[in-house]
Amino acid sequence: MQPIIITLDGYSSCGKSTLARALAQELNYVFIDSGAMYRAITLYFLRNHIDWTNQQAVVDALQEINLQFHYNPNTGSSDMYLNDENVEALIRDMLVSERVSDIAAIKEVREFAVAQQQAMGTKKGIVMDGRDIGTTVFPNAELKLFITADPVVRVERRFKEMLAKNPNITIEEVKDNLEMRDYIDSHREVSPLRKADDAIVLDNSNLTREEQLAEALKLAKTAMLR
Repeated sequence: MQPIIITLDGYSSCGKSTLARALAQELNYVFIDSGAMYRAITLYFLRNHIDWTNQQAVVDALQEINLQFHYNPNTGSSDMYLNDENVEALIRDMLVSERVSDIAAIKEVREFAVAQQQAMGTKKGIVMDGRDIGTTVFPNAELKLFITADPVVRVERRFKEMLAKNPNITIEEVKDNLEMRDYIDSHREVSPLRKADDAIVLDNSNLTREEQLAEALKLAKTAMLR
C-alpha cells in the first residue's frame, strides 16, 4: 500500500494529538504535532518579550526560530525542540495556552509554520493534527478526519491534564481558556478552524481511546486502498 497523508483537525482538547500519535505508531508513520510548533513559537515570543502586534517585530523574531521534532525513546513519541532546546514540557504551560491562539492567528506566523509543515509531508507517510491541516496545509490529503467531542467532556479532559501540572488551577479557568481559544481559532482571518468538505467527522465523546483508534485505523486502511 502506498503511503498517504492523514490529517486530524478539531477544537482544543478533543484528543487529536493522542489519536494522531497512536495512529502514526500503528501505521509506522511519522507523527507531526502542528500545535506544538505554534506553542514553541509562542514560548519564544513570551521569553523574548516580542510585541506580536508589531508586524516587523514578528517577522524578525521568526527568523531567529528553528523548530525540530526529535524522537524520545522514553516516551515513544517526538518532542518539540526550539533552537536545539527540548521545550516539550514548557510549551504545555497554562501561560502558553492562554496566548497560543492569538499568536497562531498572525498571518506571518501561520505562513512560517505551514511552509515547514508542508516540507515535512513531501514523502507522505505522515499523520498531522491541528486546526487547518486538512483545509490549508494538506488540502489534497488522502484521509481527513475532523475530531469533535462534547464541550463538557473536553473541559473535563483538559482539567485533568492541567491539574497534574498546576494543582491550583480551577475548572472554571480551563473552561474559560477553551472557550476563548475556540472563538479565536474559528474566527481568525487567516486559515480559521473549519471542517474540510471531504473530512470525516469522528465524535469521541463516548469512545474509549481504543475504540477511537480502531475506527481511525479502519478509515486509514480503506484510504490506502483507493
